[in-house]
Amino acid sequence: MAVLLNFKITPNAKQSAFSEWIVDDKGAPVLKVKLAAPPVDGKANKALIAFLAKSLGFSKSEISIIRGEKNRSKVVEFSGCENEAELRDRIDSLI
Repeated sequence: MAVLLNFKITPNAKQSAFSEWIVDDKGAPVLKVKLAAPPVDGKANKALIAFLAKSLGFSKSEISIIRGEKNRSKVVEFSGCENEAELRDRIDSLI
């Protein structure tokens, strides 16, 4: 089973970190993430996957960007996760 989450990315931060949960204009939860990587040549996308994998205990192969590869708003799939509540609990413990 896979879980999809919406992210809002801020590149070029001093360090990579989870920021906060916000709600988009459609009422969906969005996690804001600051990344130390620049948004050049896919570096921010690779950094996002590496950061999420390390922080949340997934392998990089279990995480993929489904939409928004060239945008700050992204939809990320976690294939190694049973349900959204479990994933949100992991994230909330780190914010």
